[in-house]
Amino acid sequence: MESVLECIKTRRSVRKYKDQSVSKDLLKQVVEAGLYAASGKGKQAPVIITITNRELIDEITKVNAEIMGSPNTDTFYGAPVIILVAGSLKANDKTAFADGTLALGNMMIAAHSLGLGSCWINRAKEGLKFDVYKDIFHSLGLNADDFVGVGHLALGYPEGDLPAAAPRLPQREFYID
Repeated sequence: MESVLECIKTRRSVRKYKDQSVSKDLLKQVVEAGLYAASGKGKQAPVIITITNRELIDEITKVNAEIMGSPNTDTFYGAPVIILVAGSLKANDKTAFADGTLALGNMMIAAHSLGLGSCWINRAKEGLKFDVYKDIFHSLGLNADDFVGVGHLALGYPEGDLPAAAPRLPQREFYID
């Protein structure tokens, strides 16, 4: 338990990545952590799409910058991998989004334990309205309208040291006996 807790405590969002690909084996381990996340009623609503194609990453980055209202911004910080997580509304429309957040959290911790850096990137919910996202789902035999976008994970090898943790804020934990 100490090693898991230590990993949770030392994980940080990475906003600068080395120009180095990530092996398929490491990607599969990160995705597997997401697939084993808890899900409402065990329905396993999250769908995890790993993208390493640079041209597609550039297209998604452009859309994300547009959604953010900040054109020409690298919203994925040069990460060589983007993992898109969406929740299947058909599997469980009540918990699809929450289930996807659990998958993303698991993958962030797993990535850190494997020496990779990650950063949760929002705007997947809005992204699913754009053609590039719809085309991704269509290419996989899925209909984007059957999903809620949960988030993206920028993933790769961190460039530089990870920052120290910010002090934990007070008044956030309570015990009732």
